[in-house]
Amino acid sequence: MRLILSFIAGALFGTGLYLSGMTDTDKVQGWLDIFGDWDPTLAFVMGGAILPMAIAWRVTRRARAPLVGGAFPVPADPEVDRRLVIGSTLFGMGWGLSGLCPGPAVASLSFGGTEGVVFLIAMLAGMFLAPGVKLRLDRASPAE
Repeated sequence: MRLILSFIAGALFGTGLYLSGMTDTDKVQGWLDIFGDWDPTLAFVMGGAILPMAIAWRVTRRARAPLVGGAFPVPADPEVDRRLVIGSTLFGMGWGLSGLCPGPAVASLSFGGTEGVVFLIAMLAGMFLAPGVKLRLDRASPAE
């Protein structure tokens, strides 16, 4: 049952990304180009994602356990630290340069094109290298 629900959720998510234009790199880069030819339409996509997630977080506060087992994820620590700033900066740079982030990159694999494959390879390389970089940053910083 869990695999079936995961497949349905992933297919729905990918379809939503495609229909909303999040897999169109020109549209995403137009959204990010606030000082140029700005395209504000993706604000509706982001608003459409924030609203159901806010509702889901409220529902999970009252529920004892997820419907398909496991545990609810713990909300992230709200502290803004160096790791968050560096990670956010790198994510934003990658998103701005390529016009893709992880979800749309995976969704774009379904309709071909080399851009999505190149991005996915770079993303996986970054995920592989990230623990080592984190360790080096933690060793280089003074104890807090």
